[in-house]
Amino acid sequence: MQNNKIEGKGNIMADKTQEVENKQTNGNGHMPKPGYETKEYMPGLMSLMIKFVETTNVKFAKNGNLPLYDKATFPWVAELEKDWKKIRAELDQVMLRRDDLPNFHDIMDEVRTITTDNLWKTYFLAGYGLESAENAKRCPETTELLKKIPGMKTAFFSILAPKKHIPAHRGPYNGVLRYHMGLIVPEPKEKCRIRIEDQITHWDEGDSIIFDDTFEHEVWNDTDGFRAVLFVDFVRPVMFPFNMLNEFLINAASFAPLIKEAEQRHKKWEKEFYKQ
Repeated sequence: MQNNKIEGKGNIMADKTQEVENKQTNGNGHMPKPGYETKEYMPGLMSLMIKFVETTNVKFAKNGNLPLYDKATFPWVAELEKDWKKIRAELDQVMLRRDDLPNFHDIMDEVRTITTDNLWKTYFLAGYGLESAENAKRCPETTELLKKIPGMKTAFFSILAPKKHIPAHRGPYNGVLRYHMGLIVPEPKEKCRIRIEDQITHWDEGDSIIFDDTFEHEVWNDTDGFRAVLFVDFVRPVMFPFNMLNEFLINAASFAPLIKEAEQRHKKWEKEFYKQ
């Protein structure tokens, strides 16, 4: 990501990792409450394990604990950006039926605390066991390029309507990092922006943003056009053997009730969408 896109205090460097870690854990080793409701994967002992693994994810992260990462940290980003127009071409076909796409909260009930209107549309390709063979079949280039992302867990086109605002919130679990590739960025692009902690940046078509969504973030599309990005969650690189604990919990997430509910909702939408 280009430095001239960032406003505020600029990038937090690796020598400030401890400062960021304190912010991420409220300074006392405990993770802050996420900005929207989540359900525990399992009660009791498993809940305690999740808290423990979140702490080790912070302490043993390979790339530090930054709100916003330099995209060059992840070599696969350049591979995707090289072929971004292939992804954009498939998105353009999806956009022809934009109004028929599901709202994010129609699939994931947990996001209703940050969005309840019809201004945030999704087109899922993968998501913690929420696979969409029909969607993937219609986006073969994107589906193939996603295989270049190590530990890819969630992938979909995220489409924001004009004037959409997503209020400040935090993600529920720090075992993944978030990747955005700008695909459709309306002008003036500076008004189509994201705040991550005290840093504000905007998307560019064919360019990437990588951030930790457990830091507070907020999104605005204050333009008159639609904004679309490729939205991906991938496994946070963590040192061995603590990476095994993180991957165990992420894999267990596919059995969580909220994921199963989302899978059922998506299959219902998919059946209606493709019979038309």
